[in-house]
Amino acid sequence: MSSPPRPPGIPGLNPAEIAREAFRRLATRRIAPTPDAYREIYNEIAGVDVLPPPSPPADPGAENVLSGFAHRLADTPGELAEFGARFNRAVKQRDWDGYARTLSQLAEKHLRRHTHPALSLGVENGEAKLLRDLLSRTLTFAVASLLAGTPNLSGEAESLGAAVKAAHSEEALQEIATRLKDLCYQIELKSGDTAEQQELLLRLFKLLLENVSELLDDDSWMRGQIAAVQDLIAGPLDHRALEDATRSLKDVIYKQGQLKHGIADVKATVKNMMMTFIDRLGSVAASTGDFHEKIGGFSERIRGASNIEELNVVLEEVLRETKIVQAEAMASRDRMLAAHQEVQEAEARIKDLEAKLQHMSELVREDQLTGSLNRRGLDDVFERESARADRRGTPLCVALLDLDNFKKLNDTYGHLAGDNALRHLVKVVRDTLRSMDVIARFGGEEFLILLPETNVEAASAAMVRVQRELTKHFFLHDNEKMLITFSCGVALRHPNEEQTSLMARADKAMYQAKHSGKNRVVVAD
Repeated sequence: MSSPPRPPGIPGLNPAEIAREAFRRLATRRIAPTPDAYREIYNEIAGVDVLPPPSPPADPGAENVLSGFAHRLADTPGELAEFGARFNRAVKQRDWDGYARTLSQLAEKHLRRHTHPALSLGVENGEAKLLRDLLSRTLTFAVASLLAGTPNLSGEAESLGAAVKAAHSEEALQEIATRLKDLCYQIELKSGDTAEQQELLLRLFKLLLENVSELLDDDSWMRGQIAAVQDLIAGPLDHRALEDATRSLKDVIYKQGQLKHGIADVKATVKNMMMTFIDRLGSVAASTGDFHEKIGGFSERIRGASNIEELNVVLEEVLRETKIVQAEAMASRDRMLAAHQEVQEAEARIKDLEAKLQHMSELVREDQLTGSLNRRGLDDVFERESARADRRGTPLCVALLDLDNFKKLNDTYGHLAGDNALRHLVKVVRDTLRSMDVIARFGGEEFLILLPETNVEAASAAMVRVQRELTKHFFLHDNEKMLITFSCGVALRHPNEEQTSLMARADKAMYQAKHSGKNRVVVAD
């Protein structure tokens, strides 16, 4: 574009007059009196044409940079190579305006609208590649395995994982984003259906257990197992609790199966003996009937006898038949007495086996790992001891203890070491406290100790004594001594206080001990 024509100068003016006229025109045109503005007005008045300064020569360094960028872009795959060729042509022709237009088009299409410009240029940094690989592996392995029960969703997750791995353009990423949103929606619907199905199954299972429990009469050994399962599914469901309950019930059911088989055998024996007893009674009755008939015949023969010889023959036959009946009666009596003895022994065996079944059912009250009571066993004991304390007016204390740094022990030495540490703690507690004191596993590494007829000062002192015993009896793992400590909260039960309230106060005191330095005993308010 050409510059506007300059106004004509004023000839015949001397320099002083030109200077005054220049200042006047600056004021009239309201132009700041800068040196450049003054010089331009002065030359205008004087009629002097001033040529623009020559443009500096092109910088070869900048040209090399633009040329290198064009060559690198031409080597990238896809549409970017076309842009690289256009840049190369502009550099060869020194068409810098064309180069600028092409660069603007590149920026508009691949940089401004793209969320990841590195991908649009075909150059992916390490972090982006790592995230893409992680997303691909998550979809292909983790999400797909979690959706194994739904083949179509699992296949879509694997397909998305492969697509993410191969995505190198904005269009591909947009398509993946749309598919991923749809997959998340489908998973959400599926999880809702699964949760509803689980809830319905739990309700059905509860109804079934209630129905079976109502049908039982004297089989209290079975009632214990049903009650344990009912407590378990009352929630919240815990994986480890389910495993412990399953392992416990499997062991109990196996042993009870053996005992039930023995009871069935004994009952079959009793049944056979009763049948034999009835048969013997029938034989005795038949023999007695025959004897009576023979006696009637003998009476007729005696009335018809005409001499002593005939009477003697009849009497001998009467004596012989009488001895036979007597011998058979004695044998039947002995057999009946023996059968009666066997029935009594069988009844005793049945009672013994049923007592063992009852004991086996009680095993579901124990924690399989430590041998202490589980939550169900604790509830039963607390109900009994609290009722006794209210009835007698005696104190009842609970101590809730939690092993210090148990997670660190598990992480460092393994879960086997952690399990053995829990067993060691239970053993030390039982060896230190009274036989009437009860320890139960409250959950994880938490234990609750019930101390009947004990005031809060004595209960606190007992827990300190247990802590001291733990320092004397080290826990050994692979011949390495380890010091086990615990933080404890002790609470005295108020009259008629519910178990939930008492446990909550002990739990609060235990956390105070935990946060005040660990390996401490704190008494609840």
